[in-house]
Amino acid sequence: MACLSRPPSAATATTESTRRRGAESQGISPAHPSDRCVDRWTCDAETMTLKHQNDPELIRKLLMDPGIWVVVGLSSHQDRPAYGVSRWLKFEQGKGVIPVHPRAETVHGERGYASIADIPDGTDIKVVDCFVNSHHVGAVVDDAIAHKDRLEIDAVWMQLGVVDEAAAERALAAGLDVVMDACPRIEWRTVRSEGMAR
Repeated sequence: MACLSRPPSAATATTESTRRRGAESQGISPAHPSDRCVDRWTCDAETMTLKHQNDPELIRKLLMDPGIWVVVGLSSHQDRPAYGVSRWLKFEQGKGVIPVHPRAETVHGERGYASIADIPDGTDIKVVDCFVNSHHVGAVVDDAIAHKDRLEIDAVWMQLGVVDEAAAERALAAGLDVVMDACPRIEWRTVRSEGMAR
């Protein structure tokens, strides 16, 4: 089931802000520049009032599932956040990764495609992870919606600093789960901590 949007609370806003600012102090950002979650082109989401609120249970479910993640914006540039996060997804979390970038490069030993439309039929995709500018992420979300049934896409994940409320609403209306303005590496620390506490 798709997560629902609700008005943000002060506590939620504070938690998200603290989580972003405290990423490095929590030990989740190694020295390599590709291991950061935010690129220089991303917007400052802390200055925005978000209508969409992420569902912690949905985040837990997506991160625990071993399914395939399509990483849009992933190229062989090792200094980009998409490179480090996708490396973490594949080699530390054991997930399948499909690079999508106009250059269609092979990354982490995985064949790349120029667009979601080029991914072959029969590929079962769990998440489309968007490392693109907020102004352009809507087109990626629309591609995910268009190929949702063909590729069995379950969710769209917009990276930390990537915000498009209208695109999130379109994805939800199409039956896709949505996570917005979040980094899976940061969220994984919370999921892991909660799992150990249970």
